[in-house]
Amino acid sequence: MTDHTHGERGSTADAPPEVWTGSATNRVQWLLAPAGALCLALGIELAVDNMWTSGIAPLAMSVVGCIAAGLLILFGTLAFVHVAVKVDKDCLEVRCGHMGLPRRRILLSHVEGADFAQVVCPRQWGGWGYRTRPELGTAVVVRRGEGLVLRLGDGRKFTVTVDDAEAAVRIIRDRLTPAKRPTA
Repeated sequence: MTDHTHGERGSTADAPPEVWTGSATNRVQWLLAPAGALCLALGIELAVDNMWTSGIAPLAMSVVGCIAAGLLILFGTLAFVHVAVKVDKDCLEVRCGHMGLPRRRILLSHVEGADFAQVVCPRQWGGWGYRTRPELGTAVVVRRGEGLVLRLGDGRKFTVTVDDAEAAVRIIRDRLTPAKRPTA
């Protein structure tokens, strides 16, 4: 049996975790997947069963249009129905969708501060997905709710909707250099 006194490294109750992970999901976006699959199936059906008498050009445009619309809707649904955030000792990494694409990696050395946003609304960003607004910055929005806002060294902001964003803010603030830590 080992006896530990206060202040030794044996106590991990107050120590932040080595790696913090969080995620957010929007199940409502799955309702768009059947529309994308339907457009894709219609494009394939048109390509296979071409009974058009008005020429090849209208048929080709219809096939390409349906397949492109279907793929865009399916990719948009799969890419932004889920977001995973990881904070380690060096960086914050955001991976969208179940494939992890698109992804963004921000070094903590480039972060000036981190703030908790009680409500991040897709309407303020112009919808779901990877969004850029000059007056607000850049965001990954998969649902309405709490989020994490990073103030970057170049004056821009990066926002991501994630569950338990307050914990992420605490961990990021703990890992910022002492000169960048908030005084309050």
